Amino acid sequence: MYLTPNLSNLSDSDHLQDLTHRSAKVSVIIVLGVMITLGNIAVLLVITSSVAGWSRNSRYFLLSLTAADSAFGLLIMPLNLSVSLLKDYSEGPDTLCHVVAFCNATVYSTCMYTLATISLERYIAVFYPLQYSTLMTRKRTLSLIAFAWCFPLFLLSPITFPNGIIEVHFSNASLVCNPSYSTNVAYTLSLTCLIFFPCSIVMTYANLRVWCAAKRQRLKLRKYGCALRSRHNVAARVLVPVMAVYYTCWTPCMAVMIYNAVSGSSVPEWVEFVVVWLPTSNGFLNCIFYFWINKNFRRKFHLILRRLALSLCPELAETLGWSTTSSAQFVSGILDNNNLVHERSSSVSSTCTLLSLA
Repeated sequence: MYLTPNLSNLSDSDHLQDLTHRSAKVSVIIVLGVMITLGNIAVLLVITSSVAGWSRNSRYFLLSLTAADSAFGLLIMPLNLSVSLLKDYSEGPDTLCHVVAFCNATVYSTCMYTLATISLERYIAVFYPLQYSTLMTRKRTLSLIAFAWCFPLFLLSPITFPNGIIEVHFSNASLVCNPSYSTNVAYTLSLTCLIFFPCSIVMTYANLRVWCAAKRQRLKLRKYGCALRSRHNVAARVLVPVMAVYYTCWTPCMAVMIYNAVSGSSVPEWVEFVVVWLPTSNGFLNCIFYFWINKNFRRKFHLILRRLALSLCPELAETLGWSTTSSAQFVSGILDNNNLVHERSSSVSSTCTLLSLA
């Protein structure tokens, strides 16, 4: 006997599966948002004060990067989760979704531009150390940071108009408000040509040149017996992970965006979810490769933890062996180191010590 399928049960099963998938996606987004927020808060606590090896200009750029990364956890994720809870999926595009999509695209673009400006500043510091103070003045530094934050606002402004050239819809697959790039292929391709490709070219060229220079210098030092073979390769430890993480996080998202615009079809549900949210993980990984891998940063963070523990919970500090005397000696050593570093006007962040292999 042939039994016809129970459509109501099938619908209930599909609905339950959708709820399960949605719960799993929301959990992943929340965990990622917490990791990004906590990681960048720790970074802000450190780089708002002086750190050995980082000049004033370097701190400006790194503060800009930290602010852009923090926006992933403090702005992008709450906005999209709020829309996913409030919006009726049967409704069409609305003004709120356009605003959220504009915020998403702006923060993503600002992060890429900021990464490119950091690579450019490090390139100048390594190859033009004597002209660094002239080329990277405070005014030019702030102008580059302002460009990284303001140009995306102008470039992506068409997304904000509900009846404009770009349509926006809420995606159940990725739980974000996505622009329908297939409605305007030319605009989509122009965005990638003005954002992703220029930033990628600048980062790749600058970091590759610095890596090659560091490798040549390392070989020279080995030749004259000035460097130990067992010493860590700073260039490989910093530059290679930075570029690998950048392309891993951003390339799939850009590729899917171009594919959707050209073909007019969408990718599978979980593929869309991964490629849309993968760039936000760059906001957490930047904390590791730009900050935690730097010894001076870790020392300064340790100092801040000691200060907080001594002021908020002296008993816990004593239990951990952070007595007032030992902390004072530790603080004195850090401050003496920082006072010497302030005299170096052309110093930059962790990779600016590549040529000296410090």
